[in-house]
Amino acid sequence: METTSLITSSAPLIFAYLGLSIMLLLSGIGSAIGVAMGGNASLGALKKNPDAFGNYMLLSALPGTQGLYGFGGFFVINSSGVINEQMTMLQGIAILAAGLALGIVALFSALQQGRVCANGIASIGAGHNVFTNTMILAVFPELYAIIAFAATFIINSTI
Repeated sequence: METTSLITSSAPLIFAYLGLSIMLLLSGIGSAIGVAMGGNASLGALKKNPDAFGNYMLLSALPGTQGLYGFGGFFVINSSGVINEQMTMLQGIAILAAGLALGIVALFSALQQGRVCANGIASIGAGHNVFTNTMILAVFPELYAIIAFAATFIINSTI
């Protein structure tokens, strides 16, 4: 009976830490894959146009920002003092929801941004002057990760 009450009383903490873990995990996975897409495209493009390495590097690194948003969301929630032994079930579930929202959006945003950047890198490698256009187009998937990051702030401020 004591084990059951311990789990029940710890449930809000479990939900909160699960949310934070998901936030970090999914945003990090998305960024790692997105950055690898850009890196792979850069290696191929370097064979054709080695002078554009700076452009390749910037475009390759761009999908890494979603991992930073995941860490930023983790930091905002974890440092706010909301997560403690007196937190309510609703607070724990709110943090889980924030973690799911930011983690999932950042994952898909980084993957799609990685695709845009990889295509831009390939075009630059082929001799086309599309660096600025690629940067502009790569911002669009990023916008949704920024919105999810902002939602994390709002959720945190209401709990």
